[in-house]
Amino acid sequence: MYHVINRGNYRSWIFEDDASKAAFEKCLFEACEEYGWILHAYCVMGNHFHLALETPEGNLSAGMRWLQGTFGMRYNRFRKENGHLFQGRFKSILVEDAERLTWLCHYIHLNPVRAGIVGVGTLGRYRHSSYRWLAEGKRGRPSCLEFGVALDACGGLRDGPVGRRKYREYLSWLVEDEPRQKTMLFDRMSRGWAHGSKEFKSALLEDGKRETARRVLEGGADAEAKEIVWESRLSACLKALGKSFEDAESEAKSASWKVAVCAFMRRELGCRIAWISERLNMGSGAGVSRCLKRLREGENPGASRALFILKSKVKYCPF
Repeated sequence: MYHVINRGNYRSWIFEDDASKAAFEKCLFEACEEYGWILHAYCVMGNHFHLALETPEGNLSAGMRWLQGTFGMRYNRFRKENGHLFQGRFKSILVEDAERLTWLCHYIHLNPVRAGIVGVGTLGRYRHSSYRWLAEGKRGRPSCLEFGVALDACGGLRDGPVGRRKYREYLSWLVEDEPRQKTMLFDRMSRGWAHGSKEFKSALLEDGKRETARRVLEGGADAEAKEIVWESRLSACLKALGKSFEDAESEAKSASWKVAVCAFMRRELGCRIAWISERLNMGSGAGVSRCLKRLREGENPGASRALFILKSKVKYCPF
């Protein structure tokens, strides 16, 4: 499950009128049909879009490539223009569970209200959002739209007149309740790389998901995600050298094996000196830098031997 976001290139208003928004919606529904996506919520604004997507077949990248490419081709052909419409690839934030997916749906549905385009009482009049399809009932609704998760979380509401009215009332309450929005992480909904527990994030980075891990290591995610990767590799380094965190606490700050681990983590994973120094009890960053300099100049044979072991036993990335 994902929160997918993208903007117009240079934040341009590619969805500047109802016709362009409707054209994007048409492409979106076609993509959902073609790639078997479940669309829990969406909103198309002037220069960006939000999607709450579930991809049972694990084909987000292929589907988004088709969606953005097809819409871009149609848009340029109609306006007799050329060039990239969107600001890069797209941003996809992984969502752990149904509860967080529900929060995301509420966040997306209230997007036009936060932007000051409509009030919450007239939210159904905003035509280019999944909330419009919910408010108007099931007639003519695209088959890919699924409101069960959002409705069920609001007291087991059903997709009928009463349930739809109560959901509207719930959103009216939510838009006024800033503490509850904060609890639902509205202020972080479009940030980071994954929404969920630390255990969920660790599992994502250690479950054969090479694309996710690569994106983290290349800077596409936040510091928390990188530290999860670093922690995994640090444990592997200690195991390869027969050491433990207890040894790190009891042995000298400049112990040769610590210097080797620091050098390996720095070079292979871009690990910050301050982070590795704290985890291995190595003292000040200036002191660690001096130790690394001695290693580079061949003045620490013990660290050189330990570094050779790490290079031979510890893979660059476990994913």
